[in-house]
Amino acid sequence: QVQLVESGGGLVQAGGSLRLSCAASGFTFKNYWMYWLRQAPGKGLEWVSRIHTGGGLTYYADSVKGRFTISRDNAKSTLYLQMNSLKPEDTALYYCARDRTPRIYSGTYYGPEGQGTQVTVSS
Repeated sequence: QVQLVESGGGLVQAGGSLRLSCAASGFTFKNYWMYWLRQAPGKGLEWVSRIHTGGGLTYYADSVKGRFTISRDNAKSTLYLQMNSLKPEDTALYYCARDRTPRIYSGTYYGPEGQGTQVTVSS
C-alpha cells in the first residue's frame, strides 16, 4: 500500500523559510521521479518541482525558481522541499507525488496520495 506522508508546513512571515518532508513507503522510492505539488485556496493543483530518481536533475516552476530547492534521500525514502524567501502567494496545501511510470520521467503523476501539509505565509 502506497503511503506518502507530508510534514513540515506551518505559519511563517513573508521572507521566512520552511523545509517540507515527504516520507514514502509501499513502493520502491528510488525508482521514481518525485514531485512537489501545491493547491492554493480556490485554485487547482499546481506543479512546483520535480526530481530525478537519483537526485541529480531538478526542475522548478518559474514561480519558485531560485527560492525553493528539491532534494531526496533514497536511503530514507524521503523527499524534501527547502523553501526560502517565502511569499504570501506561496500559501497552499503542499503535496508530494510520484511519477506514474517507474525509472523514467513520463510527465504524469499520480494525484495526491497523502494528506498534504499546509503552508501559510503572512504578509
